[in-house]
Amino acid sequence: MAAEVIATDKAPGAIGPYSQAIKLGGHVFTAGQIPLDPGTMKIVEGDVTAQTEQVMRNLAAVLEAAGSSLSRIVKTTCFLTDLDDFAAFNEVYGKHMGDNRPARSTVEVSKLPAGARVEVEAIADCS
Repeated sequence: MAAEVIATDKAPGAIGPYSQAIKLGGHVFTAGQIPLDPGTMKIVEGDVTAQTEQVMRNLAAVLEAAGSSLSRIVKTTCFLTDLDDFAAFNEVYGKHMGDNRPARSTVEVSKLPAGARVEVEAIADCS
């Protein structure tokens, strides 16, 4: 079974030697999505709420390109540069996830690419 590289212009292009996602064996594994506007490739202005909104739109676009969706996510790993932002992040994340409640890890990190405050990666079903 060969891995399929997933790419869409509806989400930011990779800013390094990686793919937006890889589809393999009925699952899609996304790269971490940060709050880059796909049109400008710049971080969206605003607080963690605004940044999380963009992250979730980017994640949804990558999953859609792979034939999946936010509702089919089974695991996310979430990175915040300040865990004091957790409540605001969680509110936006929950709104986008709807009734889907995948397994999740959330960790605080010292830095994220391009000065982002939040990053989310996911594993989803796409069979």
